[in-house]
Amino acid sequence: MRKVIHSLKVLENKSAGGDNFTLLLEAPEPLPTITPGQFCEVKVDNDPTVYLRRPFSIHNVDYKSNTITLLIKVLGKGTAKLSGIKEGDALNVVYPLGKGFTISDEPKVLLVGGGCGVAPLLYMARVLNEKGIRPTILVGGRTTVDVPRVEAYKEVGETHVATEDGSLGEKGLVTQHSVFKSHLADFKRIYTCGPEGMMKAVAKAAEALEIPCEVSLENTMACGIGVCLCCVTETKEGHKCVCTEGPVFDSTQLNGWNIDKASTCSKPYLKNE
Repeated sequence: MRKVIHSLKVLENKSAGGDNFTLLLEAPEPLPTITPGQFCEVKVDNDPTVYLRRPFSIHNVDYKSNTITLLIKVLGKGTAKLSGIKEGDALNVVYPLGKGFTISDEPKVLLVGGGCGVAPLLYMARVLNEKGIRPTILVGGRTTVDVPRVEAYKEVGETHVATEDGSLGEKGLVTQHSVFKSHLADFKRIYTCGPEGMMKAVAKAAEALEIPCEVSLENTMACGIGVCLCCVTETKEGHKCVCTEGPVFDSTQLNGWNIDKASTCSKPYLKNE
């Protein structure tokens, strides 16, 4: 798949609640083909303390307007610098990178996201919509501000929310939501991105029900092209670079992500009787 380095024009820098914000970026030439789940590496200019590019999932793609959208959470110096970027500024971006989600023809699809890990799931849902599929989307976070852009997700799928403090949607973790506990067996494919603990719980539940599940890892990816090796993860086929052979993986191929065959699955993971 073709990768490019573009100086993208910032059309909009908009708050997405809390420490989250979105950047709407316009390409100087027709966008390359981008698969949901792929990411980009953004250069942070004018800060001598930020040496490396920052990786971000591609939140949305609009080929008509020749734009991509990034959903970013301020976590350190690099993202703080990007949060102050102005309309009309330029960002040097390498994209699209990595391996994205497998696009399914199954009509019963569940997307599960946690915190800013929901980022790649919006574009995934839009691509599914183009195939006539309206997915069920389950997103969660600690509080309301940790679940960004809920209204955008409601436009593309049946969206449910869980917050740990109960400030939005059901109280608890996404894996404690009634949709997950009572209706998981209804789905034919699951896609998830977010905190590793959450994704492992989703993956094990999916495996218990023999539902194909793809996870998008969020390992540190300094180069994005498989050179620095800081993002390597252990799989059943050996060590692989998340930035080139991921970030999306079949959950059953990741070491330590599978259910303990010697133990009995808990009730929420069993098929409805």
